[in-house]
Amino acid sequence: MRIRIVDAFADRPFTGNPAGVLLLDDVFPDDDWLQNVAMEVNHAETAFAHPLPEGGDADWALRWFTPVTEVAMCGHATLATAHVLHTTGAHEGPVRFATRSGVLIATPGADGSLTLDFPTAPLTPAELPAGVAEALGAQPLAAFDTGPGIGDLLVELADEKTVLGLSPDHKALGAYSARGLIATARAEEPARGYDYVSRCFFPNVGIDEDPVTGSAHTALAPYWSPRLGSDDLTGLQASRRTGLVRTGLRGARTLLTGHAVTVIEGDLRA
Repeated sequence: MRIRIVDAFADRPFTGNPAGVLLLDDVFPDDDWLQNVAMEVNHAETAFAHPLPEGGDADWALRWFTPVTEVAMCGHATLATAHVLHTTGAHEGPVRFATRSGVLIATPGADGSLTLDFPTAPLTPAELPAGVAEALGAQPLAAFDTGPGIGDLLVELADEKTVLGLSPDHKALGAYSARGLIATARAEEPARGYDYVSRCFFPNVGIDEDPVTGSAHTALAPYWSPRLGSDDLTGLQASRRTGLVRTGLRGARTLLTGHAVTVIEGDLRA
């Protein structure tokens, strides 16, 4: 079968977040095979999708695997899958994915972008666990739980420079949440084209630092929109690869918009 590597939340190769994408003809193979393929691809996520019968609530079934485990939600691999469906002609127009997080919709834009419709993460103020500042290497100003769907601890730091300069103890960070930690701060100069910055560390799913995380922005959008006075913002995920995510807070749903680029296409022979 064909396998593709797609850089998501990117408008040029070697930026954004790479994801493996496999379009299957029928039902999912056994979980061990799916996990082994994801381990072989060795990107933050590999997405597997197969078409569903017409007339249902969704068009394609979709699952995501990191190199070590299946995850309940992944934004960048959903964007990558929608990109493959549209660029190969396998699907036209909005595509509805049946996932562990419910039906997720990806809608193509006239500019070549794709907009994902995801559930907004419920943010709950949390006491900062002892040891987080030491593990992160910076003192958070506030901490929030992002709910079971995301499973991260979100912390605001003093400024953009502090977020960019983080060099955390990844193993230690794994003790404070189900998936990992989102560190964020206001943009120092919004005129540069983004309103807030973030970095995401997910040691519990085998990803020390995720390049660009769509799911994290379902928590970043409800965090920053009321503080910055706009439902429509742009976040810069300041990993080494970097990527921009346009966020639109719509109550219980959050829209995530970005581009994607296919960089590798080949045959999977296993």
